[in-house]
Amino acid sequence: MKAVVCKEFGPPDSLRIEELPSPRAGPGEAVISVKAASLNFPDVLIIQNKYQFKPPLPFSPGSELAGVVKEVGAGVQGWHVGDKVIACTTYGAFAEEVKTEAARLMPLPGKMDFVTGAAFLLTYATTDHALRDRGALAAGETLLVLGAAGGVGLAAIEIGKVLGARVIACASSEEKLAVCRSHGADATINYAAEDLRERIKALTDGRGVDVVYDPVGGPYTEPAFRSIAWRGRLLVVGFAAGEIPKLPLNLALLKGASIVGVFWGDFARREPARFADSVRQLAKWYQEGRLRPHVSETFPLERAAEALKRLVARQVKGKVVLTVG
Repeated sequence: MKAVVCKEFGPPDSLRIEELPSPRAGPGEAVISVKAASLNFPDVLIIQNKYQFKPPLPFSPGSELAGVVKEVGAGVQGWHVGDKVIACTTYGAFAEEVKTEAARLMPLPGKMDFVTGAAFLLTYATTDHALRDRGALAAGETLLVLGAAGGVGLAAIEIGKVLGARVIACASSEEKLAVCRSHGADATINYAAEDLRERIKALTDGRGVDVVYDPVGGPYTEPAFRSIAWRGRLLVVGFAAGEIPKLPLNLALLKGASIVGVFWGDFARREPARFADSVRQLAKWYQEGRLRPHVSETFPLERAAEALKRLVARQVKGKVVLTVG
């Protein structure tokens, strides 16, 4: 099989395409013939040895895929050869075949194609956990989304609207903000050209926002947190800007506000029943047409490095997906 291989930590250009032996399923495992795999920001971090999970070299990056079950190992129940599935694997998805624990598999929702399936689970499940579980976003509240044109950002806009919130989307260009509006944003802020705090103040009549969804970090976190309403919640989702911000804790005291961590991977592992409920709800919303994953580009597996460089350069709107075979 062909696979994208990381032999030494470094930038996307250090990745190679190689022929590797096909994996075999051990007890409790399944081998998936990958049809599509999406790119996520942790894929950039993991090949540079900057992610919290550090696989041994060599390895294939890629954490999210859709495909068909090729083989199941001893003791696996509920899955059969030929089943269409989606899975989050932490690494290994940028390959024609991948072996993973059968517990990581979920059925591909009906009427969903492989490209959409590869772009669905991680972004929407992270965001559902963030907004409903950790942020307790309620109808009538105002949600501010940073990095709103990315995969998790667009998911936050859509889920926020499903929950009945007013959504303010923030991004760095008018082109990106147009995509945000097409996915339901009620108002937008270009934080490359506008003062973030002043625009939030104007859009909320000085009240502030109830929930901040922050997958970006860097210079935008503190002004967003300073703009939070009484009893507001800052959801710490990630640090795509590269810098982990340091917040003055008196801000939380003065607003009666909360800084809430969102670690979806451990949530899925530690609370499997609640995770399964989240996935079922997301599939229902998709079937109802209320969630519309935005795949802006597809690349063949052999161009994985080029696709990752676009992610690093923040040129991606929504999700980018590698197609396999």
